[in-house]
Amino acid sequence: MKRILGSVVAVLALFSTAAACGDSGDDARGGSARTLTVFAAASLTETFTALGKTFEASHDGVQVRFNFGGSSTLAQQIDQGAPADVFAAASPATMKTVTDAGGAAGEPRVFARNRLVIAVPKDDPGKVGDLDDLARSGLKVVLCAEQVPCGAAAKTALAEGGVKVTPVSREQDVKAVLTKVRLGEADAGLVYRTDVQASGGQVKGIAFPEAAKAINDYPIAALAKAPQSGLAKEFVELILSAQGRGTLTRAGFEQP
Repeated sequence: MKRILGSVVAVLALFSTAAACGDSGDDARGGSARTLTVFAAASLTETFTALGKTFEASHDGVQVRFNFGGSSTLAQQIDQGAPADVFAAASPATMKTVTDAGGAAGEPRVFARNRLVIAVPKDDPGKVGDLDDLARSGLKVVLCAEQVPCGAAAKTALAEGGVKVTPVSREQDVKAVLTKVRLGEADAGLVYRTDVQASGGQVKGIAFPEAAKAINDYPIAALAKAPQSGLAKEFVELILSAQGRGTLTRAGFEQP
């Protein structure tokens, strides 16, 4: 009986060990669980989050973690050594700061384009109709900081229209501008049309012709020091694929 009990204990111990191994984070194919870190412009929040789920669904044991923000801030973080696998910027200028420092693994590729609109609260208290209205006395206007792609585009569009605006604040990314408009803290702001579409009707977007002179190209690149270099290249390919482009187009982005 003692020998039988000893055998049972040994078998149970074996199963316990196997179960513990099964909980170690390995995926179904026997590889270690991995995290892909993507730094991306704030205006890509909704589309990249959706495409990240698509990527995870086709890669067992892989989690996609995003750091969304102003492209210039993200580029600075990468240049300072922040661990990241992929960078998607809202302008070639901000991507250039990374490539000039040798941070990209290969040539960045433009995957989308975006243009500005005037965002106003749903009830439009400022009665804004076009770009000229943003110069009206007493109108509270919010813009992105000029070093951020949406701020650089706003500067170009305003100069094209000969409109001088004194903003009540300058924000570090386009989502912050949109939030101030949505909350009624500003009468108007210049944001991308994709951000207005993503708001689900919480703000109104007003197109203006000068925006055609300030369209931003969005480049993407796997990074030279990517901890997950193989996954980084696969994620870039997803963004450039028909599926990726379809997701971006439905969100209001233009094709390059």
